[in-house]
Amino acid sequence: MTDHHAALAAARTEAIRQAARDLVLESGYAKLSIEAVASRAGVGKHTIYRRWPSKGLLFLDAVLSLNTEDLVHRDTSDVVADTREVMVKATELLSRPPWGPLYRALLGEAQHDPDVAAGHRERFIRRQTDDLLRRLQAAKEQGQIAPDFELELAMDLLSGALYYRFLCTREPITRDYIDRLLNATSAGMSPRP
Repeated sequence: MTDHHAALAAARTEAIRQAARDLVLESGYAKLSIEAVASRAGVGKHTIYRRWPSKGLLFLDAVLSLNTEDLVHRDTSDVVADTREVMVKATELLSRPPWGPLYRALLGEAQHDPDVAAGHRERFIRRQTDDLLRRLQAAKEQGQIAPDFELELAMDLLSGALYYRFLCTREPITRDYIDRLLNATSAGMSPRP
């Protein structure tokens, strides 16, 4: 494939993803159809089905192709501050369109479509989990976290609380809430004298 053809294919792929995102934001995921996406993107249905075998997998790719590069933990030697920084960025991302409404719709579809659930775990959850566990492991090696603390438990505690507010109660995820959550979690992670 020449560079020109590759560029055209990439532009077509992004047009299809953008059409799917726009249609979900306008009418909701339930009304999303391959036909509507094809029409909006100016392509044939076969072009879409060649890349994505289902509406759910198209939508998964459309959402997860949005930039989340800022959600990577730095290592400033303060694991709580580094975790707070990523949690604040994540909640700011989720609090506004397009990410918030699109991600909520994606999580809803993942409850019904095992392929979407598996793709979400592989492409997003695993990446976020691996990044946090890498940062927590470094903190553990630096003596900031108790040697016997289960690092995976910190991921469950921190992300579970955020998802609960985001999906169930829809209460705002404020910086104060993040601080209280981190204080409670870090108390359990701290080395004991």
